[in-house]
Amino acid sequence: QVQLVESGGGLVQAGGSLRLSCAASGISFSRLHMGWFRQAPGKEREFVAAVTSSGGSTYYADSVKDRFTISRDNAKNTVYLQMNSLKLEDTALYYCAVVARTSESRWYNVLNAWGQGTLVTVSS
Repeated sequence: QVQLVESGGGLVQAGGSLRLSCAASGISFSRLHMGWFRQAPGKEREFVAAVTSSGGSTYYADSVKDRFTISRDNAKNTVYLQMNSLKLEDTALYYCAVVARTSESRWYNVLNAWGQGTLVTVSS
């Protein structure tokens, strides 16, 4: 049974930092690309970042580039999202997912199922 358990969210002031974690089980983690998505209140879920199976390549949405860093530890079956210089607009429920990329370079959730997410709230 596939399980993706996100953690690390919380309340932080604008300009602050948070580190999200996602522990995976039930999958061949080291063989899979992993990513983070987020959904803000009243908005559609959107892609945030992805990392290839080896960790050798990373990809980011323009809105988080140079502020967020995705990484993974294949020995721990865990993917991370380091978020720095947080802005009010980063407030959202953050989800991790097993991902793949389309021919148009759009990242999507391969399993088409989501965990419970972890809430990030950025205050002024």
